[in-house]
Amino acid sequence: MPELQLLRLDHAPALLRFERENRAYFAASIPDRGDDYFAHFDARLGALLAEQETGTCFFHLVVDADGEILGRVNLVDAEGGSAELGYRVAERATGQGLATASVRQACALASTAYGLTEVHARVTLDNAGSRAVLARTGFTPVGGIQLNGRPGLRLIRQV
Repeated sequence: MPELQLLRLDHAPALLRFERENRAYFAASIPDRGDDYFAHFDARLGALLAEQETGTCFFHLVVDADGEILGRVNLVDAEGGSAELGYRVAERATGQGLATASVRQACALASTAYGLTEVHARVTLDNAGSRAVLARTGFTPVGGIQLNGRPGLRLIRQV
């Protein structure tokens, strides 16, 4: 089973490969990161690591036994006992329960390692896969939102 690892500098080559290989797949359901993200990847990674050092963000990678990255699960804007969840799974790893297992693990870490009491998430209504993952992992809808110009839901989970 793949493991959740906090983002580290030595993840850079595998993370860049993951993002490039899955760019079109991700862009089908969420806004594309844009060419600038890839052109300045090293600087962006450095900024993420610096942000993680402050304890306000926790960037996790889902890594298999060969060191390949299969997904990302982030807890960002941790403040006042809560954080926002974001995740993405490689196209080749979907439909295997990886997102569900990884979100569960991140929520457990939110409580045990990061001292959080609740996690928030947002999802568009047309993203049935992510809505199912959030439901299976104990998130409850708390209201409608607009997300990137599309109707969506805001959800919460106590951890």
